[in-house]
Amino acid sequence: MSHAALLFLTTFAASAVEAVEALTIVLAVGVVRGWRSTLVGVGAATVVLAAIVAALGPALRLVPIDSLRFVVGALLLAFGLQWLRKAILRASGYKPLHDEGEAFARERAQAEDASREEVAGMDWYSFTVAFKGVLLEGLEVAFIVVTFGSTQGRLGLAVVAGAAAVVVVVALGLVVRGPLMRVPENTLKFGVGILLTSFGIFWGGEGAGVSWPGGDLAILGVIAYVALLSLALTRVLRRRRPVLEPVPTRA
Repeated sequence: MSHAALLFLTTFAASAVEAVEALTIVLAVGVVRGWRSTLVGVGAATVVLAAIVAALGPALRLVPIDSLRFVVGALLLAFGLQWLRKAILRASGYKPLHDEGEAFARERAQAEDASREEVAGMDWYSFTVAFKGVLLEGLEVAFIVVTFGSTQGRLGLAVVAGAAAVVVVVALGLVVRGPLMRVPENTLKFGVGILLTSFGIFWGGEGAGVSWPGGDLAILGVIAYVALLSLALTRVLRRRRPVLEPVPTRA
């Protein structure tokens, strides 16, 4: 697999995870509270995100490439390890699996309980929740797209991958008209955590002056190493997980 293809797939997968979470929030609020204010919130968040990406992209090009790779590598390593830690804990049974259906139900219940007072014809609860959800998840997508693209000099490719992920997730959401519960999000997060951690190690090493054997192909070795280590840790933790004994009941 070429470096460009790997960059595209990593950006696409990471963006898709965030898009699923944002879509769950938007669908829950829109179904219960109505779509007008919800979609206005989505549109406002999209405009803010576009402005952030437009500002960050050119600014990152002014930073020396080695310094940029070192900083981005460190950030991606921290970001990826956070995802990977949670994924390993979920896969080993120490942390409950993320359930989009449960998240949808929770957001829907909160929307039903909230006040329905409107100001100037706008349901500000729907607007705020949709705006916040899309903005926060979108910022993570923007971070991944801008840093991946700028570091490798392929910002256009990264933007296409991120946009494609959002379009695919939204299209699926329109088709099923509900949370994407069949998307294996926990498995996807495990894989994305491996990829982000691997890129963080690779780019951070390059920025620090490391000469990787095989050049860009060394990223495949780093990914394989991180994946095997993560699977091994999952297996060890799964074996060490204490088995809870049933509590005796009184007759």
